[in-house]
Amino acid sequence: QVQLVESGGGLVQPGGSLRLSCAASGSILSINSMGWYRRGPGKAREFVADISRSGTRRYTDSVKGRFTISRDNTKNTVYLQMNSLKPEDTAVYYCNSDGLSSDLGMFNSWGQGTQVTVSS
Repeated sequence: QVQLVESGGGLVQPGGSLRLSCAASGSILSINSMGWYRRGPGKAREFVADISRSGTRRYTDSVKGRFTISRDNTKNTVYLQMNSLKPEDTAVYYCNSDGLSSDLGMFNSWGQGTQVTVSS
């Protein structure tokens, strides 16, 4: 079993900041990519950002320059620092990770999601 637990969501005014965290736990041997997706109201889930084990980062165009993804491999944790938040960033944010598990073999797991609401 591999579990991902997100935290750090909430309500913030436009222009504000939030930091999301996602910790992976369970029968993990190694983690390759860790990333974030989001589903806005009435929208499909979309890719936000991810980071490889070696630190290569990718972002969707709408968050470049505002969001920063990072990870702590010693804690199997990924972070998303979100600055200059806009109302259109309102969504449920989901953590995703893939890697190797001692009982699952290759895994690709999702967190339960954390709500981010940007509103005045």
